[in-house]
Parts: sequence; structure tokens; C-alpha cells
Amino acid sequence: MSKQYKPAVRIEDLSFHYQDRNVLEHITFEIPVGSFMGLVGPNGSGKSTLIRCLLGLLKPQSGNVYLFGQPLSLFKNWDEIGYVSQKANSFNTAFPATVYEVVSMGLFGKVGLFRFLNKVHKRKIEQAIETVGMADYMNRNIGELSGGQQQRVFIARALVSDPKLLILDEPTVGVDAASVAGFYQMLKNLNREKGLTLLLVTHDIGVMSDFVTHVACLNKQLHFHGNTAEFEKVSKEGFSQMYGHHVHVLEHQH
Repeated sequence: MSKQYKPAVRIEDLSFHYQDRNVLEHITFEIPVGSFMGLVGPNGSGKSTLIRCLLGLLKPQSGNVYLFGQPLSLFKNWDEIGYVSQKANSFNTAFPATVYEVVSMGLFGKVGLFRFLNKVHKRKIEQAIETVGMADYMNRNIGELSGGQQQRVFIARALVSDPKLLILDEPTVGVDAASVAGFYQMLKNLNREKGLTLLLVTHDIGVMSDFVTHVACLNKQLHFHGNTAEFEKVSKEGFSQMYGHHVHVLEHQH
């Protein structure tokens, strides 16, 4: 790997299997610093497993992962990695915390669980909430918010520690359709205005052309990796081959 060029993520010949079931086969691709990568593929294609390998939560049988030029085994700066999971199926809406309090939890790794937040920390929390467009809800109980609003809050919690890479695993699960386009536009703004590197995991091919800069298509193997312009040239037959079945592409209207 060139010393001059260090992508945010570099995955080399990664394979993973559960007992006798192959999930990922010889995956190689990289995410350039400052890009907005969409990782697409059908359900069961290995997307979430790949993310777990990238985060060090699973150990692949073969291959290597590098974060900002460092092997995963040596990487220590986890504050540089923000992660937002599929919260809709597991989040307890009765959790007694305000938006401000939930976002402040993103600083516990830096300041400690029982230490007081200083003025700088408090301003960072406010700025993160403002960045995701939730300033008017700062003192609202998070259980009172819609699914889309809650996801914005969880992104603010990830942003408050100033990550260089933000990973979102199917973040629009449980979010109403009317809120999805605005949610993706917010991510696009984070990428373009803040220079934040984003990895968006989704099965929604239709979101690709309007928002992301690069695409990786996964179905156990990597079937495509390139920029958005190249991805838009893939035919419907090509999509069907990638997904293993007929695919109907829906475009998001704005």
C-alpha cells in the first residue's frame, strides 16, 4: 500500500464463513477518504457480516482489513470511527432520556462515564444536534420522536466524538418513506460540507445515484466496485446477475 495514499478503509481478499456456510468470498475493495460509499446487496448477502469484520467484531478466516492505513489489529483510534446500527427493531422508546442526554453519551469514551461535561463538551453536543437538524428537539424525550428523528439523534451521538468515518448499517429501517429522502440528503451534506467519509449499508439500489459517490455491490462476492457514474451504466440484467434474481430499480423522487 502506498505511503502517500491511505484510504479510510482497505479490505484485502477477505473471506468469512459460519461453520460450513460461506458468507463472504475473497472480498477486496477500498473506501477513499472523503467519499460516500454505498454498500448494496440483497438480504443475506453478507453486508452486515462485512461491517462486523471491519469493526473487529468478527474475525475473518482469511484476508486483511486496514483503517486509515493501519492493520485492524493495530488500530487504536476508535473515536475516529462512528457507527449507527439498525435501531428501529431494538430501541426502547420508553427509555427516559432527552435528545441532549442521548447525544452526550457519545462522549463517554473520551471523558468517562461519571465525569462532568465542561463547556467545550456541551457546545460539541449542541453542534452535533444542530448538524442533524434536531436543535428544536434538544430537550424532547427521545421516545416521543419519529423513527427518522430518532435516527438523526443517533447520528448526532456518533458525530459528537468527531469521527473521520461514519458507518451506517441499514439506517432507514423503520423510518417512514416521507422522511427517507431528507435523511439521505442530510448524509450527503455531511459528506460534502463536513468532508466526512461515509459508508452506507443498504439494499436500496435506488438511493445510489442521487446521494453517494461510490458503490460496492455485494452478494457473497464483490460484483461491482466503482464510482456512481460507472454504477449507473450497469444494466437491469447486470443488477439481476449481481442480486441473483430479477431486480426492479425504484428512483427516489425529490
